[in-house]
Amino acid sequence: MAWASPRWNTLCRSFNRMKSMGGPGGCQQRNRMSHKSPNGSHKELEWNKTMIDPVHSLSFSMQSNPGVYAVLLGSGISRSAKIPTGWEITLDLVRKLAALSGEDCGSDPEKWYLEKFSHDPNYSDILNEVAKTATERQQLLRPYWEPTDEERQEGSKQPTKAHRSLASLARRGFVKVIVTTNFDRLMELALRDEGVEPTVLSTVDQINGAIPLVHAQCCVFKVHGDYLDPGIRNTRDELDSYPKAVDGLLDRIFDEFGLIVCGWSAEWDGALCSALMRAQSRRFTTYWASMGDPGDAAQRLIDHRKAQLVPINGADAFFEAVREHVEAIDEFSRPHPLSTEAAVASLKRYMSENRYRIQLMDLVDAEVGRVTDMLTGPAFAAQGGAQPDGQSVTARVRGYESACSTLMAMANVGGFWAEQEHYAVWRRALVSLFPTGPRQGTVFWLDLQKYPAVLLLYALGLGAVESGRLGLLGDLFDTVVGRQYAEDGIAVVELSPTRMFEYGDGQMQVLEGMVNRRVPLNDWLFDLFKSIAGRTVADEEGYTMNFDRLEILMALGAGSRNEGSRGGYWAPPGCFGYRFQNRQRILSEIRKSLHDDGNESPYVKSGIFGTTAEQCEAEIVKLTDFISQLNWH
Repeated sequence: MAWASPRWNTLCRSFNRMKSMGGPGGCQQRNRMSHKSPNGSHKELEWNKTMIDPVHSLSFSMQSNPGVYAVLLGSGISRSAKIPTGWEITLDLVRKLAALSGEDCGSDPEKWYLEKFSHDPNYSDILNEVAKTATERQQLLRPYWEPTDEERQEGSKQPTKAHRSLASLARRGFVKVIVTTNFDRLMELALRDEGVEPTVLSTVDQINGAIPLVHAQCCVFKVHGDYLDPGIRNTRDELDSYPKAVDGLLDRIFDEFGLIVCGWSAEWDGALCSALMRAQSRRFTTYWASMGDPGDAAQRLIDHRKAQLVPINGADAFFEAVREHVEAIDEFSRPHPLSTEAAVASLKRYMSENRYRIQLMDLVDAEVGRVTDMLTGPAFAAQGGAQPDGQSVTARVRGYESACSTLMAMANVGGFWAEQEHYAVWRRALVSLFPTGPRQGTVFWLDLQKYPAVLLLYALGLGAVESGRLGLLGDLFDTVVGRQYAEDGIAVVELSPTRMFEYGDGQMQVLEGMVNRRVPLNDWLFDLFKSIAGRTVADEEGYTMNFDRLEILMALGAGSRNEGSRGGYWAPPGCFGYRFQNRQRILSEIRKSLHDDGNESPYVKSGIFGTTAEQCEAEIVKLTDFISQLNWH
């Protein structure tokens, strides 16, 4: 792998720097770490030295899922900028109260307050007493966030390394949503310094008028307001409940995104804690960065979300490390954009005229050969090494995807433009990627070796569906990819995500974000191909329909060829199983074609699931009955 050496060295240097810092986020590596349970007791947890560093795991996840992680920031993110925390503001207000009383609270304002008022000082209570309205509180607190000329000269109250690392990740598309309890504008300043103009949401009106999060380059959601908003939330009552619009947006974010929490104690913000407790989705992991042991409130949330605790030495070191790792992995994992674009451009040129058929075959064969060479390495071995679990399975799946990234881009365009004379090129590629030879090793890893061929079939299929080239699908579906149990295995059956695994596809729920999914690998593929299929489809709605149409045709094709082999009719379910309206619409369109065109229907002429209109209609009835038995709608 000499071609990858420079990027591999970059990655290794980045990880080695992290190691020299002492572990995750720059903290000292320990053989044991203290863990505080919800009841306040402490227990010692063994630190398994063979575990993947959680910062490394997070970095791999962010790089391979750009934009799916939201970041939740508390006041700890701004400590190195000398922005005071709520407690520090509380003590400063106590000092001012003492001065107004003509007393000196000395070095222990907390003790003075307790002796004076017979209870501990509380940020919310004091603020509510000294400033009765939200506007008065805003003006009272404003100097705590705005730098004086002297502070500006010394670099205080300016974006920290953590802010700037997050801004860099946002510029490259890895972070799209930042939720913060902070009133300051350091995150916005850092983003603008990176050339990113954030969508800032700090009021109900802004939330109601906001564009969808998916269309924003980066959204900064200030749940407690901006320090220049008169309605900032400070007191206990204000923090115990949010307006409906704020709760609604939080529910969407916590349902649709993974989460990285840093600098937030969870001790004071009741409504924000409630929003996290309401969220049921586990599509992506929650990473909770903490200096020392989490408090009781934080630990309850960590337990509820089954979050990965990340011990850190500070927000600056943590986010700098994440940024370094993500950028290094991104540089190493992705083919140079020019190489992928050049391959796709060459493919289009060679497909445009029949005189280039030899060059086309050579181009595709060369890329398939490059992929198969990469897949023979130890990272994809079926025996020895890590046992299948959430981290190892997710890492290997992403490894396959990285190796096949250029081929998938080529195949999606190839499927879109394919004529009959091109079919043999793609059949040959499909057969070459299907694993052959003796089955020695862990059964799951052996089954997963089919995944590159699955990626190729889906890439070709999505392109073909968009351009209506059903003949290519029929040809690919009937391709004999290998011998399975003394019978020829055909692609549409053997390369169905729900048929790949000897012990069922339920084990793919260990993939990150796929817990409790009915068709976990199908859902994973749906997310994966969104960007890849962008070369041939214009919008997300069209992509979703194409994906479901492809899987329905695969199900019809497999069902028509597989009846009886499992004791009755069986077809591979897909995302269409629970997308009821899409399924109804697509099947209605197919039936209309069969009714209007009869045996001249492209569905009949392609031979995907029958050679006459009557046979095709019968297969639709069988599939409909089969899906209804799943009780997914």
